[in-house]
Amino acid sequence: MSTADQQALTDALNAEYAAVYAYGVISAYAAADRNKIVVDFTAAHRAQRDATIDALKALGAPVPGPAAAYPPPSPVNDPIPAAKFAVTVETDTAIAWRSAVERADSATIRRTGAQALADCSIRLATWQKILGTSPATVAFPGRPAQS
Repeated sequence: MSTADQQALTDALNAEYAAVYAYGVISAYAAADRNKIVVDFTAAHRAQRDATIDALKALGAPVPGPAAAYPPPSPVNDPIPAAKFAVTVETDTAIAWRSAVERADSATIRRTGAQALADCSIRLATWQKILGTSPATVAFPGRPAQS
């Protein structure tokens, strides 16, 4: 295992920890008709988190624990801020997985990252569509914002 592989997976794991936590907040304020989406997306992030933990363990790498909390960038107190927070979450995880694809030495980790990036992109497009953002997708998901 290379240092690049370990760091790529660790960074992605930290993003997945944050996503799982965030979806707890999102679920408290999301519109009732979005419950299935929230449940499904939470489950997807939990599964990705667990798979990433397993990958780190398989490489013999240390597995960091989650932070105590991951505060949202702005108050979440009704369905619109909850959906906007979900956009932030999916954007952040897409950035982390895109970075894993770019930095990892292992083809297996790059494949895992590419699939995780695709999954994040679909969830992101779902939330963007809910918010009425047009277009709901971007050409290069996971690309950090340019200053």
